Amino acid sequence: MIYFVIIILIILLDQWTKYLAIIHLKAIDTYPLIQDVFHLTYRKNTGAAFSILRDKQMLLKIVTLIVVIALVVYLFRIINRRNLLLVKLPLAFIIGGAIGNLIDRIRLEYVIDFFDFTLINFAVFNVADMFIVIGSILFGYAVIFKHVEI
Repeated sequence: MIYFVIIILIILLDQWTKYLAIIHLKAIDTYPLIQDVFHLTYRKNTGAAFSILRDKQMLLKIVTLIVVIALVVYLFRIINRRNLLLVKLPLAFIIGGAIGNLIDRIRLEYVIDFFDFTLINFAVFNVADMFIVIGSILFGYAVIFKHVEI
């Protein structure tokens, strides 16, 4: 049950920060927190990570929905198994992040991004993206180094 609460909290945090980005950043485009290093920059991303599959919203919605459903089903199947914290928590992170971005795609036809590491010219990203990446790293760690069967 706690994992579904985590999913909901991630979605709420993601949508709240995107709302703040619309309210505070959309009109000014960018706000430097550390000049030339880290900015808050309002961007509309019509693609996936690093803007791949740009303007393929229907494909991205369908693929995301299929992946989310598969991960939720898997999480339900393992929810009562012990010693799988390093699998269940990352799954919750990935599901919450994916749903957060899917909400944007369905509602707006793009994803709102706003974290901008200008120092290294990295892709602008959002809270949902962070949870997806952290969840993926933790999941990979569990499978590779902890030999957790999936």
